[in-house]
Amino acid sequence: MRIPDLDLDLLRAFVAVAERGGFTAAGQVLGLTQSAVSLKLKRLEELVGRPLLTRLPRGVALTRDGEALIAYARRMLALNEEAVRRLAAPRMAQRLRLGVADHFVPRRLPALLAGFLREYPELRLEVEVGRSHELRAALSEGRFDLVVGKRRDGETEGRLIFSEDIVWVAAPGFTPPPGRPLPLAMLPQGCMFRDRALAALARAGIAFEVVFTSSSLSAVAAAAAAGLGVAVLGRQGLMPGVEPLPGLPELGTAQMCIFGDEARQSALIEPLLAWLRNPGSVDEAGR
Repeated sequence: MRIPDLDLDLLRAFVAVAERGGFTAAGQVLGLTQSAVSLKLKRLEELVGRPLLTRLPRGVALTRDGEALIAYARRMLALNEEAVRRLAAPRMAQRLRLGVADHFVPRRLPALLAGFLREYPELRLEVEVGRSHELRAALSEGRFDLVVGKRRDGETEGRLIFSEDIVWVAAPGFTPPPGRPLPLAMLPQGCMFRDRALAALARAGIAFEVVFTSSSLSAVAAAAAAGLGVAVLGRQGLMPGVEPLPGLPELGTAQMCIFGDEARQSALIEPLLAWLRNPGSVDEAGR
């Protein structure tokens, strides 16, 4: 017995009818007349030799065989779309030198980049993680093609990925020592978060001392988690062992942006920006 090949065009019509609840609504989505959609469903039913839909006074319902087929149909259509998108997409540059600020969702960064590489397997990605202002200085010197980093107050450069609240964080149960300056764990001078935090404390008349300094954001977060002091992080970059600490001055928001290729000549900037804004989920990125 020869097993027939399922026609994706027929499957697409079948899924549209099932999801829209009728032939007319499906036709509007597919750009077809009601009779054309009905004909496609008839051909599909003849192909599989089973009734797939039950016509009701108002709409349609899937038969048992229809319920079995629709799961396969959705998977086949999704695989077709993925394959066509992969093959029809414009050829990407073979190499992308990307600088990423350590404040950029540090726990999710590897999965995000891995998901992007799965979308563009021909790409050779070189990533360096560091401090925003240092990476952007390197960008101006031509050492990077693109940089993901923070936009400083009053700046308009870069293309926005997302905005996030800046929050004070400390180990769970941390209590500022009474009668003593507030201990701080901070990145070195030049960090926008540090500058904003110290200015906010000064305006509020809160005494402080920087007791721990490191150029590594992970080290700063670890110091806060160990109870050495209070740190400042973006809300999307919270790390294990720390939690927001209330009662201190508000620090506003920060904007994470892509910098570089201002002329938008690179074929990579649009897909990378779209991926970072809406990666689906890290779980999907690991599929």
